[in-house]
Amino acid sequence: MENSRLPLPHQCHYEQAYGLAYRLAAEELNRRDIRKLCSLSGARYLEGDAGMAIALTYLNRSYRITLPDVAITPAGSREPLSIREKVLILHYLTLARGTPVTGRAITFKELPEGPVYFPTFAKRTVDPLLARFGKEPGRMLNAAGKLGGRRADYGDAAVAIQAFPLVAITPVLWRGDSEFAPSASIIFDAGITGYLSTEDVTVLCETVVWKLIKSLE
Repeated sequence: MENSRLPLPHQCHYEQAYGLAYRLAAEELNRRDIRKLCSLSGARYLEGDAGMAIALTYLNRSYRITLPDVAITPAGSREPLSIREKVLILHYLTLARGTPVTGRAITFKELPEGPVYFPTFAKRTVDPLLARFGKEPGRMLNAAGKLGGRRADYGDAAVAIQAFPLVAITPVLWRGDSEFAPSASIIFDAGITGYLSTEDVTVLCETVVWKLIKSLE
């Protein structure tokens, strides 16, 4: 799979591997023109007595990335970010190309090497989404409120969730009937490839799906 970043692991040595991915992404961030990077990603450039920083909205919450230490801290929230979410934020910032929203919806299979990795994507994202909300699609809409989700016009229930300033994902559910079982999908704007690798898209969708599920606990 093409990826300009270290592949995000999902096996043994999880924390160590993500720690390495974080360090590499932080080094890349410090090599970049921060003002230009903010312009391309929809983030805000901050500068004061304490030095440079980036303000970024991720899943309806504001975060501050200070430089050059590249510490990511939430604004007005004590909920910590997982290490892989921190890596995801840095990947979004450093990979951003300023690609405009196209208005064309695509599925995972239309991403680079998406057909090859779709079985893994489905197992980590679509299957748990369907298992938890397939029989009660309306509950997904309620759960998405905490993430700033808004109803979208797809399937029997769909919600557009703005993950980053220029990246949204839309989980979609179909109730099914006497002939067809309930089904699910996750769609994106075609411009997502200008901000995240295919593996990053998988991590983002998995993160969102489990946040939706946990919001009902």
